[in-house]
Amino acid sequence: MNDAGHEASIEEGAKGQYDVLANGVLVFSKEDKGRFPDSAEIRALLA
Repeated sequence: MNDAGHEASIEEGAKGQYDVLANGVLVFSKEDKGRFPDSAEIRALLA
């Protein structure tokens, strides 16, 4: 668990997929955005 109270894990996806989910809800998708998020963006999405 991190300092924001979230647990994180990495799961291998297909075709370079990179998704961020919070409680089973997609909050960021590299496929949709066309880029990787930076760490500050991930923290903001999980806040």
